[in-house]
Amino acid sequence: MEQISKLKELLHTPKRIAIIAHQKPDGDAIGSSLGLYHYLVQLGHRVKVIMPTDYAENLKELPGTSDIAIGTEDIDSAKWEFESSDLIFCLDFNAIHRVNEFGKPIMESPAVKILIDHHLEPEDFADLTFLDSTASSTAEMVFRIIQAMGDDDKINADMAAGLYAGVMTDTGSFRFSSTTPAVHRMVARLLETGINVTKIHEDIYDNYTENRLRFLGHCFSHCLKVLPEYKTAYMVVDRPIFKKYYIKAGDTEGLVNYALSLKNINFGVLITSNDEMVKLSFRSRGSFAANEFAKHFNGGGHFYAAGGKSKESLEEVEKKFLTLLEQYKDQLNFA
Repeated sequence: MEQISKLKELLHTPKRIAIIAHQKPDGDAIGSSLGLYHYLVQLGHRVKVIMPTDYAENLKELPGTSDIAIGTEDIDSAKWEFESSDLIFCLDFNAIHRVNEFGKPIMESPAVKILIDHHLEPEDFADLTFLDSTASSTAEMVFRIIQAMGDDDKINADMAAGLYAGVMTDTGSFRFSSTTPAVHRMVARLLETGINVTKIHEDIYDNYTENRLRFLGHCFSHCLKVLPEYKTAYMVVDRPIFKKYYIKAGDTEGLVNYALSLKNINFGVLITSNDEMVKLSFRSRGSFAANEFAKHFNGGGHFYAAGGKSKESLEEVEKKFLTLLEQYKDQLNFA
């Protein structure tokens, strides 16, 4: 409760507040930021939400997204917001490099930095930290904080829509093991505000372009590789494929989960490349730790969901990945 008391004191009088989440923000980053935004506005604060990069179109129907600033579209204005803020909330990331070029102005700002996150092994960059790696999502943590502040009565439909989107996307529509009884109780409370969960789900999951569907078909037909001896399935998607199907930010969201959806597969991997970096997404089940495997590629994350990156060529990364699978063969072949 000491942290809550400190936060209450910080929010006791009107402040100038900035909220930022990680680059290429997903549903939890956007949803938790918007939930917190609507809460702080109710308390009388001047609040600006800034995302380091743009995000998927299917998240732009949530209440408040029209007020989100994209940092890369006006870097100077974004930096000024951080420099002039009294408080900066850092949501859904555990390392300052996850906000790209905005890490430096954030760290140099005299503002109090408040971290709210559910990832493992956070860097020590915040003045006040709310961390729980067992939480389903950052949205769940924001919800808990609001209740701990004694402000459950301030949870309205706009706030609830963002928090619901955040927890829904980070739990895989409530099917991942992080979906605890507490998550369902949270959702029940959010539903009491009258939010239209059918519309939220349709906006996020049933709102893709034809190109995106054809892109998925291409990936399944030409990129998917299944390795039964390692109980692993993976996809390698090169930049020309993204260009061919006009793939935009967020269009690959969830793609790695299809690899893990196969019968008798314990490890799903997506390897993608752009002009500067090869990125890897890992998903696992059972006793296999995706975050430990990700460390071989300068990454980390959750036990069952992690990511990594490499400056090596796509071919070299795939070769290294396959070599590592041999080392982990026994761990991957659990019942």
